[in-house]
Amino acid sequence: METRYKTIGVAGAGAMGRGIAQIAAQAGSTVRLYDTQPEAMQRAIAELGSQWDRLLEKGRMDAAAVQAAKQRMHAAASLRDLDDCELVIEAVVERLDVKKSLFAELEGIVGPEAVLATNTSSLSVTAIAAGLKRPQRVAGYHFFNPVPLMKVVEVIAGLKTDPSVCEGLTAYARQMGHTPVQAQDTPGFIVNHAGRGYSTEALRIASEGVADFATIDRILRDQVGFKLGPFELMDLTGLDVSHPVMESVYRQYYDEPRYRPSVITAQRLAGNVLGRKTGEGFYRYVDGKAQVAAEAAAPQVDELPPVWVSTRAARRTELYQLLKDLGAKIETGQSASAQALTFVAPLGFDVTTVAVVERLDPARTVGIDMLIDDAATKRRVLATNPATRADMRDAAHALFARDGKPVSVIRDSAGFVTQRVVATIVNIAADICQQRICSPRDLETAVTLGLGYPLGPLAMGDRWGPTNVLEVLFNMQTVYGDPRYRPSPWLRRRGAIGLSLLQEES
Repeated sequence: METRYKTIGVAGAGAMGRGIAQIAAQAGSTVRLYDTQPEAMQRAIAELGSQWDRLLEKGRMDAAAVQAAKQRMHAAASLRDLDDCELVIEAVVERLDVKKSLFAELEGIVGPEAVLATNTSSLSVTAIAAGLKRPQRVAGYHFFNPVPLMKVVEVIAGLKTDPSVCEGLTAYARQMGHTPVQAQDTPGFIVNHAGRGYSTEALRIASEGVADFATIDRILRDQVGFKLGPFELMDLTGLDVSHPVMESVYRQYYDEPRYRPSVITAQRLAGNVLGRKTGEGFYRYVDGKAQVAAEAAAPQVDELPPVWVSTRAARRTELYQLLKDLGAKIETGQSASAQALTFVAPLGFDVTTVAVVERLDPARTVGIDMLIDDAATKRRVLATNPATRADMRDAAHALFARDGKPVSVIRDSAGFVTQRVVATIVNIAADICQQRICSPRDLETAVTLGLGYPLGPLAMGDRWGPTNVLEVLFNMQTVYGDPRYRPSPWLRRRGAIGLSLLQEES
């Protein structure tokens, strides 16, 4: 198949520009790489040559392909050397004024049919194209770092972008071995918009003193299957990258509560505590390895009290069976005895609220998160309330750790940890679909490839039940009185009629 763009320009020789240039040359395009700093441009070309040599050594490219790719890569001494390019992709600093100025200059250099694409991650494509004589040829082309490994690219149409421009960029993405997804020109596009729920809700949980960073990371890795916990992920990305995106999406949506950033990351950014790159973030790093204190062993309890389970507990039958399997002495009366350890398993409510509503003794009441089937999770999570006695907390911990499965004990939280984060992720994704920013299919593809989630957000909602997710959100909104937890109409309607969150309207 003939390469869609035979000659392309890449403006910016940093990590993103270098990665884009690599896959474009491998796809058969002649690439002209430009940077305002000539030494950066030459260094990038040398590094690309070394990268191709390594691919040859590993057997991922043959000698002929490596030689051809190297011959297609050229340094551009000035922007004027991009005059014959059919496509120019900018990958410069994430500043609107800089990008607008670059495109204004390029417009007077390239041919009238040349396409101008911006690799912006959060700026408006429409705003970048504003002021140009031909804004219809400008589109967003957002790759992810490292470009050769992150196989997704967002193709974004501005208000005036000609549809044929996005069609061409979509076809070219496939030729470069990437999966294109279509997005409307909205703050954060798909991936940076959908990703707001994971880190921002985890930060809110931490800010409430519910659990420490390592505990939250363990819970979300072991209960949901995320490869990295949110604090591990922010340390890897660096707060100098992730916090400005949080701020940008929040402000561009006129302070929408769902995207509210955290003072925790603002303070750490100000103090240059950025993550791995500075040797200290949410974790301290020695030789690139996070220093994480070992998890405390389960307490030893000589004799466990009898247990009683709330009649309103989620997955009550499964919880009963689990307690039987663990050898608990179960009370089956309408109410707990004066000695019983009382378990509640709410969706979205905190342990305190349930204890009050059900008139339970808070000193003997402990919550367990049962959103996810116990057989499907690698960790159990218990929550105390402010009045829970230490002996009851330790007894609950010891009981649920009897079979060797790890147990985390957190302070009271509406929605524990997993419920809060999963519901927030699903809700934001549902609202992206409600706003018609992208199709449900493209959303799932973008998030699984761009963020590495174990499931797409909508599939996540389907797996654990739209009605359960709705219950978590409604109850959290009741406890907190915060509009950030208001359910999206997309989620409410599909939950009401039992429809998959992936179902598009005909």
